[in-house]
Amino acid sequence: MLDQVKPESRFLETGGFRSHYIEQGEGDVVILLHGGGPGADGWGNWFGCLPLFATHFRTIALDLVGYGGSEAPEGYVYSQENRNRQLIAFIEALGEGPVSVVGNSMGGATALGAAMLRPELINNLVLMGSAGLNYSVGRVGEAMKPLAGYDYTREGMARIARHLGGKNFQAVPGMVDYRFDLATRPERKASFDGINKWIIANRGLHYEEDAIAAVKTRTLVFNGKDDPIVILAQAMRFLELLENSTGFILPHCGHWAMLEAPAIFSSQTIQFLKGY
Repeated sequence: MLDQVKPESRFLETGGFRSHYIEQGEGDVVILLHGGGPGADGWGNWFGCLPLFATHFRTIALDLVGYGGSEAPEGYVYSQENRNRQLIAFIEALGEGPVSVVGNSMGGATALGAAMLRPELINNLVLMGSAGLNYSVGRVGEAMKPLAGYDYTREGMARIARHLGGKNFQAVPGMVDYRFDLATRPERKASFDGINKWIIANRGLHYEEDAIAAVKTRTLVFNGKDDPIVILAQAMRFLELLENSTGFILPHCGHWAMLEAPAIFSSQTIQFLKGY
């Protein structure tokens, strides 16, 4: 629940700006990366999973640049390449590599991108409803409209929650308000606008398939069967391209498995990570 005690804020320097994170637990490092929707951050996306992972690992929920408590540098270009560099700099600054990285949506694309650039830093990947493939037209393009067209109202945030969650998803009390508060802060609004402009100009968050296929990192591809953003065909394509990948498809689940089914998502992911 969002009314539980949030872990204390921590910061690391990552390429000229400070990245904010929270952590729980001890042991091998697992980094959790949130998606790119308005009002996203490490705590709001992972509060249900963080204590479950923390019983096994030193679990870190990182805020991507321009989100949550991480800095939003003036004039910053919110490219996917720069988010990849942020994650690499963060892992290096931790000094605990190689680590495991769990990413949802934009966070999945960031985890994958870092594994492409610096495979020695990442020993396990979990791509949950992950961006990274070029499915930016047709059905998926329509599904992105509630996100890209967010109107900075509370009702608009509630619509996003209803759209991204599966048909049985009920947002916990306070979740919509928490995300709405973050999304409407002036510096976060400017960041989200910058992120959207870059995504539109570059027609989505995707890599060439040859570059994805070159990744040999052990990977779990986890997808909601009813995900409107990352459709089932994308999860299957990741499994086809990634040589060392395992798949788990959860029925009656949308884009937010970590919020819709935190116990199932955590248990399956922990089992995968423990099998390394």
